[in-house]
Amino acid sequence: MNQSVDSPRLRAVRSVIEADSIAEVVESRYAVGQIDSCLFLRRGFNDVYELQLADGERRIARLAALRARGEGNADFELSLLEHLKAEGVAVAAAHRTRDGALSTDVPAPEGVRSLAVFDYLDGKHLGDDLDDVRLTGAELARIHDGAKTYAGPESRYVLDIAHLLLRPLSRIKALRYLDDEVKGKLTEIATALEDRFSTTEASLSRVICHGDCHGGNTMIRIGGDGSRRAAFFDFDDGGPGYLAYDLSVFLWGNLLATHREEPDEKSRARWLAFIDGYRSIAPIPEADYRAVATFVPVRMMWLLGEYAGNAGAGAVGVQNLPNVWFRDIATLMEKWQGLTTPE
Repeated sequence: MNQSVDSPRLRAVRSVIEADSIAEVVESRYAVGQIDSCLFLRRGFNDVYELQLADGERRIARLAALRARGEGNADFELSLLEHLKAEGVAVAAAHRTRDGALSTDVPAPEGVRSLAVFDYLDGKHLGDDLDDVRLTGAELARIHDGAKTYAGPESRYVLDIAHLLLRPLSRIKALRYLDDEVKGKLTEIATALEDRFSTTEASLSRVICHGDCHGGNTMIRIGGDGSRRAAFFDFDDGGPGYLAYDLSVFLWGNLLATHREEPDEKSRARWLAFIDGYRSIAPIPEADYRAVATFVPVRMMWLLGEYAGNAGAGAVGVQNLPNVWFRDIATLMEKWQGLTTPE
C-alpha cells in the first residue's frame, strides 16, 4: 500500500530493541570477546539484557530509557561505580568501551539512548534472612563511606526536596485523566511534607545516595570460604542527597509491599536488622534517624512522579496507571504522614 504524502509522521516514545541487536552493538564497541547469546531480562525504567560470553562469563547490558526528569546521569553514575569498586565496595561496576568510554550511545527510534555494560552479580536475591538484611545495611554504609572521596563528574541531579517531591508532583498534576480530588489530595500531602521538611532540613546529613535501596537491587554473594556479602547494582537514581532519604527507601519498600501504614512484626524486624547492619559500619545521627519517617511518603511521591512521566509521554497506557490506583496510594501516603521511625 502506498503511503500518502499527507500521512503524519509516526513518533516512537519507547521502543524495545531486540536482544541480538544489543549483542551486535556490545561486540562491536566493547572488548568482551564473542557473545554466544543475549537474553532480554526485563523492561522497566531501563531495559536490561544478559550477555552470555563464549568463555563462560556473563555480563549485564543496560539500555537507558528517555525519562521525564531530563538528560541521563551516566557519567556520574558509572564513574562513581568505578570509584567505589576501587575502594573495595561490592558493586556491579561498568566496563569501558574499546575507546575508553564508560557508556556508548545507541540510536533508537525515539532518540539516542545510553548503553552500559556491567559486571554480572551472581548469588541470590535478598530475602527474609535477617543476617542477609544486616549485610545489606552494612554495604550501604560502605557505599556512603567510599563515596566520600569521589572526585569524578558531578551528578546532573541532587536528591533534594525539589527533585524528590515538587517536580514529581508537577508531573502528576499534568496528567489530564487524573481527577481533581486525587490531585488535590496529593498537593495537600506535598505541602505538609515540604513544611515538615523545612523545619529539619538544616540538621540532616548529606551523602552520595544509592537512591533505590529497597532490597531488590541487592545480591547476596557467597565466597568460596562460605563468607557472605551484599553487592549492589542499579545506581541510576542516585546522586547527592540526604542520608535519611537513602535509609528510608528500605523502610518504604517494606511498607509498600504489605500496604500498611506501620510496619508489621516481620517488616519491623527487617528494618531493625538493616539499621543494625548499617550501624556496624557507620553511625546514624539521631536527627537523620528521626527524619527517615518523613522521607517515606516523599519517596512514594518521587515514584509516582516517575510513573506519571511515563504515562504523560505515552510510554505506558493510562489503564496501567488508573485514577483509582493514584487515589489508593494517596490514601496510604496520608496515613504515612503519622509514621515515626521504628525503634
